[in-house]
Amino acid sequence: MSWIPFKIGQPKKQIVSKTVERDFEREYDKLQKLEDQTKKLHKDMKKSTEADIAMSKAAVKISNDLLNNPLCEQDPSFQESMVALDTAMRRMDAFNQEKVNQIQKTVIDPLKKYSSVFPSLNMAVKRREQAMQDYKRLQSKVEKYEEKEKTGPVMVKLHQAREELKPVRDDFEAKNRQLLDEMPKFYHSRIDYFQPSFEALIRAQVVYFTEMYKIFDELTEQIDTPGQTDEQRERENEAKLNELRALSIVADD
Repeated sequence: MSWIPFKIGQPKKQIVSKTVERDFEREYDKLQKLEDQTKKLHKDMKKSTEADIAMSKAAVKISNDLLNNPLCEQDPSFQESMVALDTAMRRMDAFNQEKVNQIQKTVIDPLKKYSSVFPSLNMAVKRREQAMQDYKRLQSKVEKYEEKEKTGPVMVKLHQAREELKPVRDDFEAKNRQLLDEMPKFYHSRIDYFQPSFEALIRAQVVYFTEMYKIFDELTEQIDTPGQTDEQRERENEAKLNELRALSIVADD
């Protein structure tokens, strides 16, 4: 969001002190950045959960494809391993869906609701800006009559201009005072609002990865060959690959 003041003639009398205007701009700038950061975080969280879902669904598809591989029918040991893998992937997918649902409710939805407040805030700032322009316009009008010769008609018009100015000035001062009071409160409230969401996010991740550790630990026990190190498995796989490379049908011309 951006705030661009209207361009009009400036009255001689200073409507708002430079200090007050600097304070206003500083507080509003903080809220503009907060809005941008909130929108970005909401977008990134949605992308993250969508990627999580895609990852777990892809893992389930791969394990299902392996389980339906004709090789499983020929090798009971391989089939047993693929059944264990498929079961683990489906459990992982279920826990991942629970995590995503929890993040949606405790983080993504609150971020969306928080973002929905900013349009009203921006409108309040625009109304304050419009009130300031009206104030300046009428103040300039009063000053114009004050500078003229004090004839009867001029004094009548001056009186009318001052009467017209008073409610407009009061309206601007009320809007300005309210925003200067409430913008810092709104900004500082972000911590109390978001802290429960981020705590819930951490808890959801902890629960998920704790369950993942259990699932893959059990899977390792089911499919692991006892007594073999990773280096031994790597050498064994390399030896089998060399046997395949030695076949004439895959030999280089």
